[in-house]
Amino acid sequence: MATDIAVIHNGSVSNNANRCCKNGPGYATPLEAMAGPREKLIYVTCVYSGTGREKPDYLSTVDVDPTSSTYSKIIHRLPMPYVGDELHHSGWNSCSSCHGDSSAQRRFLVLPSLVVEMMSDVSSVERSGRIYAVDTLKNPKAPSLHKVVEPAEIVQKTGLAYPHTVHCLASGDIMVSCMGDKDGNAEGNGFLLLDSEFNVKGRWEKPGHSPQFGYDFWYQPRHKTMISSSWGAPAAFTKGFNLQHVSDGLYGKHLYVYSWPEGELKQTLDLGSSGLIPLETRFLHDPSKDTGYVGCALTSNMVRFFKTQDGSWSHEVAISVEPLKVQDWILPEMPGLISDCLISLDDRFLYFVNWLHGDIRQYNIEDPKNPVLTGQVWVGGLIQKGSPVVVVKDNGETWQADVPEIQGHRLRGGPQMIQLSLDGKRLYATNSLFSAWDRQFYPELMEKGSHMLQIDADTEKGGLAINPNFFVDFKAEPDGPSLAHEMRYPGGDCTSDIWI
Repeated sequence: MATDIAVIHNGSVSNNANRCCKNGPGYATPLEAMAGPREKLIYVTCVYSGTGREKPDYLSTVDVDPTSSTYSKIIHRLPMPYVGDELHHSGWNSCSSCHGDSSAQRRFLVLPSLVVEMMSDVSSVERSGRIYAVDTLKNPKAPSLHKVVEPAEIVQKTGLAYPHTVHCLASGDIMVSCMGDKDGNAEGNGFLLLDSEFNVKGRWEKPGHSPQFGYDFWYQPRHKTMISSSWGAPAAFTKGFNLQHVSDGLYGKHLYVYSWPEGELKQTLDLGSSGLIPLETRFLHDPSKDTGYVGCALTSNMVRFFKTQDGSWSHEVAISVEPLKVQDWILPEMPGLISDCLISLDDRFLYFVNWLHGDIRQYNIEDPKNPVLTGQVWVGGLIQKGSPVVVVKDNGETWQADVPEIQGHRLRGGPQMIQLSLDGKRLYATNSLFSAWDRQFYPELMEKGSHMLQIDADTEKGGLAINPNFFVDFKAEPDGPSLAHEMRYPGGDCTSDIWI
């Protein structure tokens, strides 16, 4: 088989938003989605890669219906056919962006495998970089594998590897951000286009318009804009976090502003020292709005991006999580490490997590320029009581967070991925970031695995409280403790669906 890489550039994307007037997947508006049915199931990506257990990663189905006899339990597991995938994020083949197309169906959950290990011959694949399509329609409680997109094909046709974020497009295509080339170099990153049958179409961006680093992205068609963020070079972050790699320029600090759907890089926003490692990118859900937020992990700032009067884009720090002075840790100060964030469908509340500190926060963002803290709850972290790490206050006193036990379980790790119910009243949280980083910062997760929590959110007065009746323990899995990451509802959610 030929091993030359024949890169297909700028696969065409059509905007078929007006093909039909109704009856497509999802909801006509974000507010209509808020009135949708309560969630009963949630799909969770579960990882054995990097744990030392030679078992395939899997997609678990968790019962979140409080009236069910199996509430708060895993009711199905779909193992992938290979070992070593590192399942990470997920997305849909079709969502509310296709609501105007009655022929479209939200059927397939798309699961990129983050880790890529390849031989020099791109036709010989050792491990992963695959993209799985999982059929959730035949039996929502027990999804089945539909198709595997092999990394050799992706690399050969596009040069892309390390697939991460998935978004469906109104055209019926599926777009996947990829964070590097097959060798883990960030320069090879870009955006993969799959058609509705999961065939590789090519790259989305125009030739010469790839970002410096890749990670997440969100598009806002009414403003003809897509914005992407930047984690770092896979060759760096897959080995664990090394602060020297930041100085070496192997991690990102930029947002990339693209024309939509043309794929031309129009502007690069340098977030500077206040915006190191910008990760999850969220526009407000109202498609007429021209503002959003990105969580910058290392500097623990929520940065607001927005369109200016002249049509260009700018940014400002909206929320700062101050680093804590600590004892008995690897550094004298500990950043919060904002690793995930989301916005309620009515654009009233912003939620984010501090993976190292261990808290989840709720902010009222009805005035997007001036977020107001309305809720905070501690659900783990490195500074909880019983940890060897203590916070040192300015007056010299020491402090640790009071984290409750849930159903007799000490909460381990820190809050990482979050998902919000459509009505905005229930927040779900898992605690695995990425296996190499889990092993480095929370080695206990390698032995005991993840857990999943549900947080009650007060949407009237504000506030967060742990639901003591919900606890999913991935320690007790049949093949041993696993790491739980992204969560998706069968009917879509506030981080999967985009309105046009």
